[in-house]
Amino acid sequence: MQIRPYQTSDEAAVVALWQSCDLTRPWNDPYKDIARKLQVRPDLFLVGEVQGRLMASAMFGYEGHRGWVNYLAVSPEHQRQGHAKAMMQHGEALLLASGCPKINLQVRASNAQVLAFYESLGYRDDQVVSMGKRLIPDL
Repeated sequence: MQIRPYQTSDEAAVVALWQSCDLTRPWNDPYKDIARKLQVRPDLFLVGEVQGRLMASAMFGYEGHRGWVNYLAVSPEHQRQGHAKAMMQHGEALLLASGCPKINLQVRASNAQVLAFYESLGYRDDQVVSMGKRLIPDL
């Protein structure tokens, strides 16, 4: 897998990837999420390709206190081959180079398989409650 920064020509393939991985939700417009990410550290929006075909993505972020990862996705036919781990390691290295001391992420509590994946990479439950408030509705 080749990892590179997102390009605007990747938009349709990235949204299709997220849909194939069941990452999209009706209350989040993926096109707006991409546009928003491109306004803040677009260098931390990564995609992975195999033989020129986009098959992985991850949006990393860092605001000076904590790093975050969103939309880590690997196409179903390429899962369980180490690609998600490689995407995470690449993003973690970029964050570390930016001086980021810690990375956070959110996983739905019911998603045991993804929780186990992150635990295998050294992530632990911080025993905090994640809260959110939508300031700009996507609908």
